[in-house]
Amino acid sequence: MKQLQDAYVVAATRTPIGRSHRGFFRNTRPDDLLATTLRAALAAVPTLDPAAIEDIVCGCAIPEAQQGLNVARIAAVLAGLPTSVGGITVNRFCASGLSAVQMAADRIRVGEADVMIAAGVESMSLVPMMGNAPSLSPAIFEREGDVGIAYGMGLTAEKVARRWKVSREDQDAFALASHQKALAAQRAGEFADEITPIEVTDRAPDLDSGEAVATTRTVDLDEGARPDTSLEGLARLRTVFAARGTVTAGNSSQTSDGAGALILASEAAVRRFDLTPLARFAGFASRGVPPEVMGIGPAGKAGETRQRHQTEAPH
Repeated sequence: MKQLQDAYVVAATRTPIGRSHRGFFRNTRPDDLLATTLRAALAAVPTLDPAAIEDIVCGCAIPEAQQGLNVARIAAVLAGLPTSVGGITVNRFCASGLSAVQMAADRIRVGEADVMIAAGVESMSLVPMMGNAPSLSPAIFEREGDVGIAYGMGLTAEKVARRWKVSREDQDAFALASHQKALAAQRAGEFADEITPIEVTDRAPDLDSGEAVATTRTVDLDEGARPDTSLEGLARLRTVFAARGTVTAGNSSQTSDGAGALILASEAAVRRFDLTPLARFAGFASRGVPPEVMGIGPAGKAGETRQRHQTEAPH
């Protein structure tokens, strides 16, 4: 039996994360975001020959419209990569990027490739929520146990909160702590080495001339953390998905725009191109759960995977 080889992360970068529809990437194409990220990842490893890259695996939750037509390959062309570098776009909704890393790493681990790129991209500004003309099979609604696959994430969050007795107060407190931790990390520069600054162009009407005026700026901080968040403010928000529920816009994740990329290499490629490993890919696992409580999906398998590969939980 052939022995698996290790896969190492040798470069990692991402764009800042922008708020959808009103944020700084609201008019930026996702394939351009991804191409910029690919170029930045390659710039971080100047000794690597781009022709050595076997393939790009890109995760995308809604791979259509501006991020359709195999955005992985399109971004590779936009980034100026050799035409020998392929591209495949994969979809597992929220875990699309995670699955891209697993698929890229496994190509290396089984000896099919020495250098791979794993990436992810999403523009929730430019692609309609749930995609264009979604149409579930009517058979989904024939059995009560199957209906949960049609629920949106907000409703599944309500069902998780109800089943595991997560109160509105606990959710609001967790949300506030998340904002505070993110802001503290930004002030300390904790994200600086992983973010590729992006130049964006804003257009606004000139009230005197009536013409659109374009201004260009560089963004290098995530847009989600709000310094004015407070428990009092969160408590005033109305629930969104259930009249007597607990989930609000304030204690939910925002919808976002952004992209990220990793370069993975075998031990042989690390030596050949004089690369410095940042991390080693240890393993991956997946498990399905009842769709109406989809948010608990990672809970069981995360612990099993750490135990299987003898790794510690992040602090």
